[in-house]
Amino acid sequence: MGELRVVPLTGQALADELGQVARLRITVFAEWPYLYDGDLAYEETYLQAYTRPGAICVAVFDGDEMVGASTGAPLADHADDFASALPTDWPANITFYCAESVLLPDYRGRGLGHVFFDHREAHAKALGLQKCVFASVVRPLDHPASPAKYRPLDSFWRARGYAPLDGALAHFSWRDHGQAEETQKPLLMWGRDL
Repeated sequence: MGELRVVPLTGQALADELGQVARLRITVFAEWPYLYDGDLAYEETYLQAYTRPGAICVAVFDGDEMVGASTGAPLADHADDFASALPTDWPANITFYCAESVLLPDYRGRGLGHVFFDHREAHAKALGLQKCVFASVVRPLDHPASPAKYRPLDSFWRARGYAPLDGALAHFSWRDHGQAEETQKPLLMWGRDL
């Protein structure tokens, strides 16, 4: 392991790294609680949304290898599934969506989760936005794929000032490993004022 570099990417710099972000997402989201059976072509298409103005990817590099990435964009430019799940006092035009954060296991526990949020929240403020939201996947506690030592990130998110938004559930579909078809998953929306 070399010296880690944290690099905020936007515009063309982000577009140039989409392949690495896509591969990293497939690797990390294969784990619990996502269990995502990823597809590189889908990922690269999905990530095109982050080449728009206002979007950011906070990347962590170990040498030339991207080992972590955290994306975000104004909610008005993101999936309607998320915006429509929010209460009316969370309008999309003043809200930033802290999208996915992925980090390889060997690099966890070093404070990079805070770095991801710090950069995205600062970016949102620079855009003049007033609120931040993100979505966490909801899985049953007795799910057969749940690891025995799994620790939810709720306390980390709460310590950063986020709280679940009452009744704010989004739904997104993807294929779990071992499934033939996509199934819809609930995602709980969390938010805070900036």
